[in-house]
Amino acid sequence: MKRILQATCLATAVLVAAALPGVTLAATPAELLAAYKAQAGTTPSPERGQKLFNTDFGGPMGWSCSSCHSKDPTRGGRDELAEKPIAPLAPAANPKRFTDAVKVENAFRLNCKDVLGRECTAAEKADVISWLLSLKP
Repeated sequence: MKRILQATCLATAVLVAAALPGVTLAATPAELLAAYKAQAGTTPSPERGQKLFNTDFGGPMGWSCSSCHSKDPTRGGRDELAEKPIAPLAPAANPKRFTDAVKVENAFRLNCKDVLGRECTAAEKADVISWLLSLKP
């Protein structure tokens, strides 16, 4: 099982490196934003990012990103299913956020599928990161 997990992590790292050219596995939020912007071919919009973050996409759980991360991402949230706290999402409140390209891509992949029912586009990722970067604690 451990080998399967290691292989999955390695495969994810390779996919992230291929999907986000110019971004190393350790990154800054600005580097990740630039990579998603380049991939999307559009200018990120903090307003669209905030709207996406707070939109209830329905589904069986009636989730939005803010359902777990809270409406104020400079504060912590709570994973209601796992019943555990979530550290602040905004980089100004949590400098560790958006500093590992593999973790960021995995989090977007999993959370977008749970909340939106599909993977987020590069433009949506850029929008959300641009909004989170605009927030101050």
